Amino acid sequence: MNELQLIRAQLTTERQHASTVANACATAFGRRNAVALSSGSSLEEFQQACVDYLVRVLAWFEERDQRLTDLWHARPTAADAGRRTLEDALASPGRSREALEKLAAALACAAASPDSHAQESWREFAQFFNSVWSARRDAIDAWLAANPRTTDWRLIAGIDADSILEERNRYARVRAALPAGASLAFPRPRGP
Repeated sequence: MNELQLIRAQLTTERQHASTVANACATAFGRRNAVALSSGSSLEEFQQACVDYLVRVLAWFEERDQRLTDLWHARPTAADAGRRTLEDALASPGRSREALEKLAAALACAAASPDSHAQESWREFAQFFNSVWSARRDAIDAWLAANPRTTDWRLIAGIDADSILEERNRYARVRAALPAGASLAFPRPRGP
């Protein structure tokens, strides 16, 4: 496997893991009475592990988008369809920051009251993550897939051994805290 394949594989893994964590968290806490039950240490640990994972990985994706934007704007302004496609993707709704805002809103709503409004907040978070965030990532990933320059991928991804280990450890913490009956099943294929 060459370096470009390794970088792409790690990005795919991070997307898949983020998706499974987001959906598992939304499922676990979007159920009736889940918030009331979350005072138990196992659900608190699971919630904290999910939040820690999502905050870190979504921050990485946000940073990658910024590096991609910076790199693209630093290049000569050749008029081509690829430039417009990338600009459209980067300008589209679904930034990782928005996903984190939805996550924060669900957490705040759940902490305030364990009612149907909290359930709706978790559903909104999962729906945003699975549709708007994922569609934006798909568009950016499709554009990146056409770029064969390893140096660009290296710069944009910002992946190194430490970040790979950190992602694995955070995901392992989520798996270890998974409550009984919950699953980290991956809903559908994703990736660059």
